[in-house]
Amino acid sequence: MNAPSTPALADNLRIVLVGTQHPGNIGSAARAMKTMGLSKLVLVAPEKAPDRDTQAMAAGADDLVEAAPVFATLAEAVADCRWVLGATARSRRIQLEPLHPRDAGARALVAAASGPVALVFGRERTGLDNDELQLCHAAVHIPSDPAFSSLNLAAAVQVLSYELRCALLGDVGEVVEARTPPPGEGAASHAELEGLFGQLAETLDQIDFHKGRAPESAMRKLRRLYLRANLDSAEIRLLRGVLADSQRMARLAGQGSSDGKIG
Repeated sequence: MNAPSTPALADNLRIVLVGTQHPGNIGSAARAMKTMGLSKLVLVAPEKAPDRDTQAMAAGADDLVEAAPVFATLAEAVADCRWVLGATARSRRIQLEPLHPRDAGARALVAAASGPVALVFGRERTGLDNDELQLCHAAVHIPSDPAFSSLNLAAAVQVLSYELRCALLGDVGEVVEARTPPPGEGAASHAELEGLFGQLAETLDQIDFHKGRAPESAMRKLRRLYLRANLDSAEIRLLRGVLADSQRMARLAGQGSSDGKIG
């Protein structure tokens, strides 16, 4: 099989803006992308629709804004993705593998050879929330000056778009060995993984795995475990079959208890 061409790889790289608060920032982000040869912009629940400020700040990248699909949730926006990377400046309870921008660009390119890859940016003031970060496979941190660490949204998009451009041109330098390799050909889609996680959460509830404890901590750890495994679609189906049988047995056990039967 021939390796994907540079334009094909670029087409698999999307920039996702979540909850953008200022329409002008959408245009600035589009301009930052276009200067680096990227064209796939996706919007998730922007507070205001693109307007004249967007057009003015896009400065020739209007076509990216006009072609950008708009989704209600991040899960919908990345459902077909093979790898999702969240840009975040803060350490949070969601334990994601942290990546330097240079490493993130190189790994995104590897993943893009097998399907769509999303780099996700959050709101200007608050960034991505924990539920949104939980949908990501890894996090990228731009090592800005701690004394003045906050980057403008478009500036952050520019930095990571530049790193993607360097990766596309083959100029990535020395990349730190990753704890989790990016997914390869045949990797499960984001939607398939989320289906597995939803069924897993239901099954754990049905078998009373948590024993009255809050389920969030266990599910965060299980998500990380399965994401590190880089499951393919066949493995997802196998695991979901195991869970379906577990759910069926749990239902039968519950029916036996309600009938006053034991064993």
